[in-house]
Amino acid sequence: MVHRQVVDGLLPAPVPVRFVAEDGTAVDPPTAYRAPADELLAEGYRRMVLGRRFDRQATALTKQGRLAVYPSSRGQEACQVGGVLALRAADWLFPTYRDSVALVARGLDPVEVLTLLRGDWHCGYDPAATRVAPQCTPLATQTIHAVGMAEALRRRGEDAVVMAFIGDGGTSEGDFHEALNYAAVLRCPVVFFVQNNKYAISVPLARQSAAPALAYKGIGYGVRSEQVDGNDLVAVLAVLAEAVRHARDGGGPFLVEAHTYRMDPHTNADDATRYRDAGEVERWLAADPLARLETYLRGRGLLDEAGVAAAHEAAEEYAARLRDSMNAEPETDPFELFEHVFAVPTPQLREQRALLAAELTATEE
Repeated sequence: MVHRQVVDGLLPAPVPVRFVAEDGTAVDPPTAYRAPADELLAEGYRRMVLGRRFDRQATALTKQGRLAVYPSSRGQEACQVGGVLALRAADWLFPTYRDSVALVARGLDPVEVLTLLRGDWHCGYDPAATRVAPQCTPLATQTIHAVGMAEALRRRGEDAVVMAFIGDGGTSEGDFHEALNYAAVLRCPVVFFVQNNKYAISVPLARQSAAPALAYKGIGYGVRSEQVDGNDLVAVLAVLAEAVRHARDGGGPFLVEAHTYRMDPHTNADDATRYRDAGEVERWLAADPLARLETYLRGRGLLDEAGVAAAHEAAEEYAARLRDSMNAEPETDPFELFEHVFAVPTPQLREQRALLAAELTATEE
C-alpha cells in the first residue's frame, strides 16, 4: 500500500494538463494546478509574438547566407516562453540548439544568441552573467551538466533552480537516464522540460518509445512527473510553476513533458515532406499556440486591437535591429582559434599559432 501511494505521487495525469482548447476557449481547469496571473499571461503573449518574429527573421537570415544553419522552433513558442517565465533571474537554464527563442525571451542579445549558428564562436553570450548555459547540440548531454549545476547550487546554499530543456529524441539517450537517476538520488533542484515535438529529425515518436507518454520515464527513477499541452501557455505556466516550486522547496527533481509540434523542418537543410504529410502539419497549425493564446486573452478582455498592434510593432522593430546587426560583416580575429582551449597553452598549440602567424604574414607580403 505504501509503495502504491509513492508511485501515485509520481504519476503524470492520464491526459496532458490543459486550461485552453485549440479554439482559444477555456476548459475546466485541473484542480491540481493554479492558473497563472493575468499580467504574466499578457507578458507571455508579448514575448511569444517577439519570439515568433525572431524565428522568422532567423530563418530568413539563413536563406540569405548570414547563418550557417538555423533550427526553427515555430509552433513551440508556448514552451520556449513558458519555460523562461517560470524561472527567476537567479535560476539557471540549460538549452538545446533549438531553444533560441527561449534565450531571446530571457532577454539575451539576439546577435549573441545567433553567434553559434553563424559559426563565430561556440557561445556568443556570457553563461555566468546570464545564467544560461551554452546551447547544446549533442543530444541530452546538457541534462547531466544541469544536474551537476543544480547540485552545486544546493551545496552553496543558493535558492536557485535549474531547468534543462530537452527534445523527445534526447529522452532516448543514455545521458538523459543517467541525469534522472543522479538528480533523484541527490534530490537536486532541477526541472527536466521535455518539448515533445513528435519527431527526432525524421524519426517519429512511435519509433522512439513505447511508453504511454515520455513523462512516464521519470517514474522508474523516483522523479515526480507530469504531461501538459505544450501549445497552451496557460497550462505550461501552471505546470512549470508547480515543478519549479517543488524543486526549489527541496522536493527533488521534476520531469515535465510538453506535447507540441515543430511546424517547420528540422533545420534549413531538412526536407520534412519526406517523412510527414501536409495534412498532419495543417492539423497542428490549427492548434497554433500564439493564435490560441490571443483568442483566449481577447475573450477575457485582457487583450485588444491596440495591444495586438503594439506587440507586433515592437516585434518588427526588434527584427529590423537584428537584421541590420546580422547584415554587418563581423570582425573576426583568426588567433581566437587558440583562445580558451587550455588555461596554459600547450607546446603544440603555441606551434600551431606560430604557423598561422607565419602564413598570414606571408599572405600580406
